[in-house]
Amino acid sequence: MEIILGSQSPRRRALLAGLDIPFTAVSIDADESFPADLQAGDIPYYISRAKARAYEPLLQPDQLLITADTIVWLNGHMLGKPHDEAEAITMLRTLSGKTHQVYTAVTFAQKSISSSLSTVVDRTDVTFADLTDEEIAHYVAKYRPLDKAGAYGVQEWIGYVACTAMNGSYFNVMGFPVHLVYRELKKRGVL
Repeated sequence: MEIILGSQSPRRRALLAGLDIPFTAVSIDADESFPADLQAGDIPYYISRAKARAYEPLLQPDQLLITADTIVWLNGHMLGKPHDEAEAITMLRTLSGKTHQVYTAVTFAQKSISSSLSTVVDRTDVTFADLTDEEIAHYVAKYRPLDKAGAYGVQEWIGYVACTAMNGSYFNVMGFPVHLVYRELKKRGVL
């Protein structure tokens, strides 16, 4: 079974490579909009399945596609990827001194007699210390987190200085709950 990771994220590629299984990474151009009434984990669930559906017509019977999406959720609001540095600064000010949730959905698509999609969703609660405007400005200027949900990478400087507590998977916060991916690949007989 050939595994295809549908992601441009270098973090997802590195985490899947950490399972010591061969895979091919591809970029998928998919509509990442979602219905306005979706909440929390339902948002990345919807988007990861949309990514899988966008690539599904190209799948061969001996291939397994993995797609994923991650959001940050705080007080009933989603924080996706910031559009610019100003929005990244605003997001980090919002997260400062609070506990938020990170949701990642991973979808597995495989062609068989009929196409099948299955999706798992993981949640991690992350608590940030209070951050000064100077700390936020330093992080945004140096690390440019415009490609990260919530405008931060927990594996970077901001995670070192701001993450005071975490309940759940660290790798989920990085955008790929590897333990769930491993479990699903075992269940499918790929490993």
